Parts: sequence; C-alpha cells; structure tokens
Amino acid sequence: MPHYLLDSNTFIEAKNRHYGFDFCPAFWEWLIVKNRDGVVGSIEQIGDELQAGRDELAIWAAARGDDFFLKSDDAVLPALSRVSTWATSQQYDSAAVATFLQVADYWLVAHALAHGLIVVTHEVPVNSTRKIKIPNACMGLGLRCVTPYEMLRLERARFVLGPGSRAH
Repeated sequence: MPHYLLDSNTFIEAKNRHYGFDFCPAFWEWLIVKNRDGVVGSIEQIGDELQAGRDELAIWAAARGDDFFLKSDDAVLPALSRVSTWATSQQYDSAAVATFLQVADYWLVAHALAHGLIVVTHEVPVNSTRKIKIPNACMGLGLRCVTPYEMLRLERARFVLGPGSRAH
C-alpha cells in the first residue's frame, strides 16, 4: 500500500506544465520507481479519468495498471460511508454534495481514509458551499493532504542531469 495517493490534477498539471514527458521524463520515471517501492500510487477511478484523455498521459496511465491505480478493497466501503456522512453533515449545497459523491475525489478520500494515506493534490481549501474540495474533505476527516511539491520534498526527489547530459 502506498504512502501517498495522487489526485488526477497532479498528473495533468505535471504533463501540461512542470514535468512534460518531452522535457522531464525523470518525474514520470520517479513515479514508476516510487510506486514499485510502495511509496506513491492512486486509485482506479483516477486512472480511468486519465485514460479518458486520449493523449500521452492516457497511454502512460494505461501502462501502469492495477499496481499503480489501485482497486477498492473491503476497507474502502465503510470509509465511503464515513466520507458520505461527513459531506452531508456539512453546510454544502445539496448539488455540491451530489456532485462530490459521483466523482473520483470521493473515492480518493475514502481510499486514503480506509488506509491512513496522504492525499496529494493541487487543490486548495476554500470556504464555499458550492463545491467540496479535496483538502476540505481531508481536513474534515482528519487526513493529511499535501501538494505534489510537498510530496517531492518530503521524499527528497531529485531530478538532476547526469554525467554526459548536455544542458543547453
């Protein structure tokens, strides 16, 4: 079981901005190695979201399989109930709750809750009744939530040019 569960925006932002496949393949290799080491992963629903994109990220996600994008296990079902109870007991609009309970964020938070994992997302908490953000749900349920950069620093990731590399 990994220590960190990654939200879809962690992968999407990496591909589109900071760690494009074409100029920072080390980030993607780091994810693969750290997944093999049991440090990072995500859930099946996030993998499905990424594969729907029909781009190089979709191809990368499809190649990772169930080892990276975990299926729900018996511990997740009671956690789903706890997350749902939390969401409905807050001051969110009913549409916000209904939307949250239909998307991968709900499953991500429940999986983290079931296994005591750290959620990784670019989302930031907001004081709004119109949308349930992952960090708000994590705080409400006593889960730790960090940004991808915090995760990389905590894990002491280093993407450096090796000997023989030519930086221009």
